[in-house]
Amino acid sequence: MSFSPQEALQRTIEHREIFFDEMVDLMRQIMRGDVSPMMTAAILTGLRVKKETIDEIAAAATVMREFALAVPVADTTHLVDIVGTGGDGSHTFNISTCAMFVAAAAGARVAKHGNRSVSSKSGSADAVEALGAAIELQPAQVAAAIEQTGIGFMFAPIHHPSMKVVAPVRREMGVRTIFNILGPLTNPASAPSVLMGVFHPDLVGIQARVLRELGTERAMVVWGRDNMDEISLGAGTLVGELRDGKVREYEIHPEDFGIAMSASRNLRVDGPEQSIQMLRAVLDNEPGPALDIVALNAGAALYVAGVASDIGDGLARARAAIANGSARQRLQQYVETTRALVA
Repeated sequence: MSFSPQEALQRTIEHREIFFDEMVDLMRQIMRGDVSPMMTAAILTGLRVKKETIDEIAAAATVMREFALAVPVADTTHLVDIVGTGGDGSHTFNISTCAMFVAAAAGARVAKHGNRSVSSKSGSADAVEALGAAIELQPAQVAAAIEQTGIGFMFAPIHHPSMKVVAPVRREMGVRTIFNILGPLTNPASAPSVLMGVFHPDLVGIQARVLRELGTERAMVVWGRDNMDEISLGAGTLVGELRDGKVREYEIHPEDFGIAMSASRNLRVDGPEQSIQMLRAVLDNEPGPALDIVALNAGAALYVAGVASDIGDGLARARAAIANGSARQRLQQYVETTRALVA
């Protein structure tokens, strides 16, 4: 007998947990469209108010992965996702997208899962498209791009078609729900490592533990104290690191890596064009805070991907990939490869 939506709602009202197997059952019903929009909205609101537990988030992510169109990557060695929840309101240029090209040029393989704009003036999908690459790749084409270039950008709407069921509810609600934190947990290529930025400090420890439940091997979940969902230059960054099945929480600062502090306002953009200009300036090795923050985040990605021994080593590798032009070349290669794949 399936877990009833009415019971789920009652649990949230009473601030009681929905257990893992129950949440799996409930999410399957929601994703199939078996739960009415009104009841779906009520349950999502109830979960948000009582605060979602690690098991509830892990169960929901498990079902989203189940309903997703998977990318068939045969070899996941050094495969990493660089992703943020968005919603931090910082309106910065596309830091994680730029870091994708740098990390790939420095020895990682990046399977980045993204969508159009949430918190930035230009979402990762907007940026990749504006750079000239094809974004609407089918799963086999993404796998081919990873094989040929070490990069695969997975446009969320293609890989999560069942999200169409809840899209109208989310749009009408207009507030954050559990779905805002599920996207970064549901990489269709099953990347075994992830650098994930989050929009709230409470999520640092929570998401790291959810990733452990989901079988992720290595992860860093980060939140900048200046409210950035990246490793920040403007303040300390809280880190939840998953390694060897254990989660360790600590704080890092740009000075730890010989980088001068710089306020996030120096990275803000007014729209997609300015974001792309800043991204290209980084890949052209133009000194400044934009280059520093990309290199630092790419360095962390190289660390969790197992390419670098620590963040400092990753930072050095990232800087070298930018300075010698290989990151810029990797961008061009990715653009040409994706265009050829859809031609």
